[in-house]
Amino acid sequence: MILGLSKWWSWLSYCLAILLALPLFAIVLQSFASDGELFSQLIESVLPTYIANSLLLMLLVSLLSLAIGVPAAWFIARCQFPLSRFFQWALLLPLAMPAYIVAYVYTDLFDYAGPIQTSLRSAFGWQSPHDYYFPEVRTLGGAAVMLALVLFPYIYLLARSAFMEQSHNLFQAAQLMGSSAWQSFFRLALPMARPALAVGVALVAMETVADFATVDYFAVPTLTTAVYDTWLGYGSLSAAAKLSVLILLVVFTMVGVERFARRKQALYQQGVQDAGQFKYQLKGWRKWAVFSYCTMLLATGFLIPFLILVNYSYHYFEQSWHDEFWQLSINSLMVATIVSITCVLLALLLMFVKRVSPYRQDLLPSRLVSTGYALPGTVLAIGVLAPLTYIDFAINDIYQWLGMKGPGLLFTGSLAALVIAFTVRFAAIAIGSIENRYKTMSPSYDMAAMTMAQKPWQLFYRIHLPLLRKAMFVGALLVFIESMKELPAALLLKPIGFENLATYVFQYVSDEQLEQGALAAIVIVLVGLFPLIYLNKSIEQNYADVNH
Repeated sequence: MILGLSKWWSWLSYCLAILLALPLFAIVLQSFASDGELFSQLIESVLPTYIANSLLLMLLVSLLSLAIGVPAAWFIARCQFPLSRFFQWALLLPLAMPAYIVAYVYTDLFDYAGPIQTSLRSAFGWQSPHDYYFPEVRTLGGAAVMLALVLFPYIYLLARSAFMEQSHNLFQAAQLMGSSAWQSFFRLALPMARPALAVGVALVAMETVADFATVDYFAVPTLTTAVYDTWLGYGSLSAAAKLSVLILLVVFTMVGVERFARRKQALYQQGVQDAGQFKYQLKGWRKWAVFSYCTMLLATGFLIPFLILVNYSYHYFEQSWHDEFWQLSINSLMVATIVSITCVLLALLLMFVKRVSPYRQDLLPSRLVSTGYALPGTVLAIGVLAPLTYIDFAINDIYQWLGMKGPGLLFTGSLAALVIAFTVRFAAIAIGSIENRYKTMSPSYDMAAMTMAQKPWQLFYRIHLPLLRKAMFVGALLVFIESMKELPAALLLKPIGFENLATYVFQYVSDEQLEQGALAAIVIVLVGLFPLIYLNKSIEQNYADVNH
């Protein structure tokens, strides 16, 4: 091996990868267990509805996100209008807002007893719902709109990057040939950005199928809610595992589309040395129309829900500011910190082995671990609980065989299950951050270390680690934020008596009392803002470096 890397490091990476992939294997194995004909009954009754709703919701959210995010990306990347630099990062802010909070806020605004319909009845003298038509919010279409409002930044970010990477010479040539900005967009920019858009749609679809809280609040039956209800309502883990396998088929189809599109995206990365310099100067009503469009996206996706949360927090501050709030914050911070550190350490090990190993098979551990991000929280909970329950019973059986009192539910009854689940789900984020940094590091560093007879750990500690610090920080920060927001896995795997900010807020949303949990929701949102702003600055810096 290069630099004399011991085979034990390679074996260790494989062992860790297999351990983190156990939930996936456990789901498949559990799906073969007997469920007392429950799954057959589901197939004959409600399963077709679950599948149809899930697929339709994915389609609607993807189309809405495309319709919202692609024009915004084009305006920001290639047009000059008032506050365009502000909107460049501000349009990422909806990602920090949990979808179920947005759903609650707009349901409260648009319901029959909400301020909007009340004002309309007062203004026009309407007396009952039969006097006028108003669209129902709590429907599948309403859920699609709520999800699109917070997920469109995925497509916006990827499409904006694709548009900025396209050579400005192409657009100058199109302008000389008489093409308008919109003609250049449809005939030139959009076809070249298709791979990036395919990746964005795949990410949006994966996030949609993984959503639990929004569809549960809107009472829209999907495969994700079916897993939750089958497990807790009917008490059948095997039937829930069978439903989970269906979700996995959908999710891994999306992953396949994403990787295929990303592979082809390399065909469109030529001529970016002057990218991002050419912009259309919008004038007259056009610049104000674009300004209004971006303002509307920011307002509906972030500002309105956030300001309403602030208003709730102000009026219910005394009910929210208590010792339990501090304990909830400590619980969230503790779990998120442990998970972020664990994920970064795991990513460092896997990426270092991948970097210095000459064998192609040593690429597999990092790829295997990265599949965990594709597992929705409800599905992941089943995959984690099944093997941990077996381990707990095995440990207690050993203690009993030795004539000793067993430790009880050592894993499933503690935070261990939650930390393991979060690590499985979010390790891919840390791996991606560190892997991207490794790709920019010249192999000459490793070659120089070889000529100086440096050991692998010396290469890592003296050369790699200082260069990876920024990537480690970004990866840890993103994992921290995702751990703070993760809800389905926390609901299903949290030990008795344990609550964090996400489960606390969702409890009040389910009880139609978000006002009392608004302060906790604001903390979740504010914590999520910093990495988004930092991410945008990093992207700007990367393009600035390319252009110079």
